[in-house]
Amino acid sequence: MAATDFKDYYSILGVNKTASADEIKKSYRRLARKYHPDMNPGNEEAEARFKEVSEAYEVLSDLEKRKKYDQFGQYWKQAGQGWPSGGSGVNVNDVGGFDFSQYGSFDEFINELLGRFGTSGPGADTGSRRTYTYRTSPGGPTGFNDFGGYSDFSGYDNRTGAASADREAAISLSLSEAFHGVQKRLNLGNEVIDVRIPPGAKQGSRIRVRGKGQINPYNQQRGDLYLSVELQPHSFFQFEGDNLICEVPVTPDEAVLGAQVEVPTPDGNVTVNVPAGVRFGQSLRLRGKGWPNPKGVRGDQLVKIAIATPKDITPVEREYYEKIRDHRSFNPRSHLAQMRL
Repeated sequence: MAATDFKDYYSILGVNKTASADEIKKSYRRLARKYHPDMNPGNEEAEARFKEVSEAYEVLSDLEKRKKYDQFGQYWKQAGQGWPSGGSGVNVNDVGGFDFSQYGSFDEFINELLGRFGTSGPGADTGSRRTYTYRTSPGGPTGFNDFGGYSDFSGYDNRTGAASADREAAISLSLSEAFHGVQKRLNLGNEVIDVRIPPGAKQGSRIRVRGKGQINPYNQQRGDLYLSVELQPHSFFQFEGDNLICEVPVTPDEAVLGAQVEVPTPDGNVTVNVPAGVRFGQSLRLRGKGWPNPKGVRGDQLVKIAIATPKDITPVEREYYEKIRDHRSFNPRSHLAQMRL
């Protein structure tokens, strides 16, 4: 295994190895906004960084995946020093009892860790299912015939046994494609199929495509293809449970006096009344403006308020802020006067 295969996900996210989950999440959100393709149209370098940041977060945000990644880092350092002659030289007890010697490269390890490929590359037989990954570009071909062989986001039982002919794949969708629904063309190697993704897909949603798996050698019947949805991060919209959330900044005067502000929703801007005295972090609920469920019923969108403090102000603005300061009756720290341990 070449030492250059390894990617330092902590460095990619700009955090140290002892970083908390909140620190990792905060750094990821900042970098995702910075490098998101919507913010950098046509910038291939930014797109590559965005993918790299997303992959790093996908691993480090999961405790089990992060643990295995940290163990692999130790294994990689050992590999860089060279193994003793005669076999791989890996002492699996030194890396938490997990045998990393089965991987020829860092990419093989990450692909299996994230469930992208079989252990011997795309299409490898894992013993119960054949695992594939399909990456499709946003806004792909449209107008294909829908063959109707899917069920909307229904779960599936994890059948086992060497005779299973099912296949499993991950399909990457932009938030727009998932919200509106989209038709995708997938290349299965020896066959090209058209699949319709209904509106309302969420991260981890699974779609069953009947009769598009492998041929069972015992009964000569084809298994099914299961598509697991992976949503690409968005620079504005995120999920909190079943609700769609966003963060909207308001100025200090808008927060104190109240205001009407324009807020983006998945299907256009709406005017929202910000109440006087709104607090930082307070959420305003837009009913029926959120994510659709498989039955087409829209959830809610939560608008989290952030108070944006201006850095550069005019002399007139400074004069009025100073007047407010000199005549202010509200003390937000009054409750701290008697605070003791």
